[in-house]
Amino acid sequence: MKKINIAIDGFSGCGKSSTAKEVAKRLAYKFIDSGAMYRAVTLYMLQNKVDIKDEAQVMSALEAISIDFRHNPQTGKSETFLNGAYVEEEIRKMYVSEFVSPVAAIKAVRVAMVAQQQEMGKYRGVVMDGRDIASVVFPDAELKIFMKASDEARAKRRQAELEEKGEEASLEEIVKNFRERDLQDSNRKESPLIQVPEAIVIDTSHLEFEDQVNKVLTLANEQIEG
Repeated sequence: MKKINIAIDGFSGCGKSSTAKEVAKRLAYKFIDSGAMYRAVTLYMLQNKVDIKDEAQVMSALEAISIDFRHNPQTGKSETFLNGAYVEEEIRKMYVSEFVSPVAAIKAVRVAMVAQQQEMGKYRGVVMDGRDIASVVFPDAELKIFMKASDEARAKRRQAELEEKGEEASLEEIVKNFRERDLQDSNRKESPLIQVPEAIVIDTSHLEFEDQVNKVLTLANEQIEG
């Protein structure tokens, strides 16, 4: 059976990552969490007090950063490691979320991450989500999806995720963070968040998780069998 690459783009909090992970699991494909990669870079920059406006400091930091994903057999999930250290939970915290967009907008950061991502997807059989996957990372992906959802639906989902991890944030605070990130991601110079013309739009505002997954799987199987 032929393998394809699946690119899922869209706004924060639409269920891109959780859907992409589940689709990859069911197809036995590799899942690449591009958002986690940028979050890991952001965490490194924060921990090492890198001045992101200083090009030399940024380049030096990028040379010291190694990101990989490891399958956890206990949970069945892919987990993020930064320079060999487990960072899956730390990179999801609000203090990292607040700095992801400015870091991800740096050209050198995007070039470094895109190169790693393209290498991972070279032999197909990859599901990847982010903001520039269909437009920049995998413009030749056989299936391109763009996810969106209302601010309210996104905020409620993110609040539930944070509560599960013992963190608290008001819906207003989360919506504010989303809107700021949406604006930055859509207007940045380097690889902005865009919906490519051939992308299939899925609005997840009123969809249950299983419905989201099944929609993508149906579209994927049409491509695989076609």
